[in-house]
Amino acid sequence: MASERLQAFTPHHNYFIGIDSDGCAFDTMELKHKECFCPCFINVFELQSVSKYAREAWEFGNLYSQWRGANRFPEVLMCLDWLRQRPEVQRRGTRVPALPKLAAWIKQETKLGNPALQRAVAATGDAELAWVLRWSEAVNAAVDAMVRGCAPFPGVRDALEQVRGKADCMVVSATPEAALEKEWAEHDIAQFMALIAGQESGTKKEHLTQATSGKYAAAHVLMIGDALGDYEAARANDALFFPINPGHEEEAWARLVDEGLRKFLDGTYAGAYQDTLVAQFKTYLPATPPWQVSTRGE
Repeated sequence: MASERLQAFTPHHNYFIGIDSDGCAFDTMELKHKECFCPCFINVFELQSVSKYAREAWEFGNLYSQWRGANRFPEVLMCLDWLRQRPEVQRRGTRVPALPKLAAWIKQETKLGNPALQRAVAATGDAELAWVLRWSEAVNAAVDAMVRGCAPFPGVRDALEQVRGKADCMVVSATPEAALEKEWAEHDIAQFMALIAGQESGTKKEHLTQATSGKYAAAHVLMIGDALGDYEAARANDALFFPINPGHEEEAWARLVDEGLRKFLDGTYAGAYQDTLVAQFKTYLPATPPWQVSTRGE
């Protein structure tokens, strides 16, 4: 099992750093969601007649909100729910699927990835789950065909060089592991990582728990991420968190290189410094969709 290698991981250094991939280490979030995820969402779920609103829902949920970076399957349910609620969609008479079988699968499955969904489809023969799997496989194929040459953000390599020999580093992501391995190897930064963990190995919270629990001293574990889910995964493991602010990624990596990593390693990171960073980070991740804000203001 993929998660067993995380549990079996033995530290080589006194510090541990988890790093999210899409939108955090790599400038790939916009490309993947706008050119791969969203077109497949519209095409497979037959949302062509409301494509404008489907795109607004997908991009807000996955790029510009507190749900940024969440697993793809709950995101599908959330975006479909938003579409069903919009008067513009209702007036067009478009059938927006509800996917109750997907909702039930999400509640009982802990590793929300294509392998687990493939097993569920094989075991049940359920047409709805097969429909969702078709979408997810189309997304992966689109990502594989489209995403290339997307370099890490400036500062990523500098940060990894700075902690080489001082901290064990791990990719902590909701992306399929094959895509992670391809992207990190393409840009020759997989060499810095002790582990690469994606959706097949569980949630980000589980990644950190399995790789670090009982293995590192308090305040010796740092999670670097660009999404609220990254922050929550860190909190659940009593780990520190450094935010890569959406839209301001280069400035964030520069700050991490210039001061954040030094504070982490010398024990002055927790407290006021981290609190200030997190407070600013949360201002970039709203919970209310813009179309609901505009409706309320009318």
